[in-house]
Amino acid sequence: MNRQPFSRSISVGMRIGVFILLLGSCAPFIYKGIQVDRARASILSVETVLDLPDTFGSVSAAAGDGAGSAESVSAEDAQTAYPEATQTLLPDADPGLPSNPIPTVTPAPLEFPTPEAPPDNAWRPPLYPAPWAVGPFDHFYFIRPVAGDEIDWGLQGDYRYGGVLPDSDIVHTGMDIADDIGTPVLAAAAGKVVWSGYGLFSGVRSPDDPYGLAVAIRHGFGFQDQRMYTIYAHMHEVDVAVGQWVEAGTPLGKVGNTGNTTGPHLHFEVRLGENSFFNTHNPELWMVPPQGWGVLVGRVTDYYGALLREKKVVVRSVQDNRYWSLRTYGPRAVNPDPYYNENLVLSDLPQGLYTVSIDYWGTRFDYEIEIFPGRVSYFTFSGKSLYSTDLPPVGGVQPFLTPSP
Repeated sequence: MNRQPFSRSISVGMRIGVFILLLGSCAPFIYKGIQVDRARASILSVETVLDLPDTFGSVSAAAGDGAGSAESVSAEDAQTAYPEATQTLLPDADPGLPSNPIPTVTPAPLEFPTPEAPPDNAWRPPLYPAPWAVGPFDHFYFIRPVAGDEIDWGLQGDYRYGGVLPDSDIVHTGMDIADDIGTPVLAAAAGKVVWSGYGLFSGVRSPDDPYGLAVAIRHGFGFQDQRMYTIYAHMHEVDVAVGQWVEAGTPLGKVGNTGNTTGPHLHFEVRLGENSFFNTHNPELWMVPPQGWGVLVGRVTDYYGALLREKKVVVRSVQDNRYWSLRTYGPRAVNPDPYYNENLVLSDLPQGLYTVSIDYWGTRFDYEIEIFPGRVSYFTFSGKSLYSTDLPPVGGVQPFLTPSP
């Protein structure tokens, strides 16, 4: 940005004072651990919001004012508060699985690392180490199933978790990662291969199965007394066998175009409890974010508190005006997080301020929320009370750092 130079009449002392004030205005973002300011979140007047690319209807009222906050927490504080963060492993036996001719490998328990300072990167920084959990309800256990330097990792509208696929009533139970045929597919965490080949959806080994060539991994750790699985579908080739133990980052095969697809991509799912189509959860809440980036999680409801299905939400960066357009979860076949009970997730947002825009009964309501590095920023929208950043009550939900027996 061009600025007029200071007048030569300004004394050296005044220049030094201005420099000190500028330094003091910088938000603290100091690692050893993560130290951040409290979140600044306020509802903006709808008359002053940015002009969005899609029509939201006529503006007839202001949203009002409000505020919310998020407590800062360091990774060291999290370890102190939750010393049981190292996970215990679940027993490694499923009735009915084929015998394993490959030697058994005893997996090491999960250990949560200490964060390092995020590097500057014009495209996408490296990921935090997995598993990653700064807050008591974070559970970023998995690395990316396609290397971050292979693609820009842009996830679009209907192909996110909970999106309704175009020209159908099918709700998407995973996330689609578009890439070229032959790109390596990587194990998201250590575990045992429990499916390899065609037939994952139907149980019949046929090329007509909608998942095409697929791999399922049962991981060596669980979550709140339940097993965890990850699914890798539509592959071009599979390079692992049932019973084989893999580590995080082990090549499983190649991105492909098999099964029901409209182009080459990897379909990735996270399943909790059972290896079933009906036991999926949003992978964006389980994959480690890039260093210095965070995740936006929302629950959007009507005046009476009922979930608004397939509701358009636009998120725009205050800093650079970049925007993301997505929809809340569709009906059926999707499961919210047991703590956040969300119906919208947007991951991979660089740290900073964002404006959330929702059209409700012809009026656009905007809200400013801050994204923090390596953690979740949570909001709710209600047709009755509008926006809030109050976290859900804990109730009977245990912190995610509690190990699974």
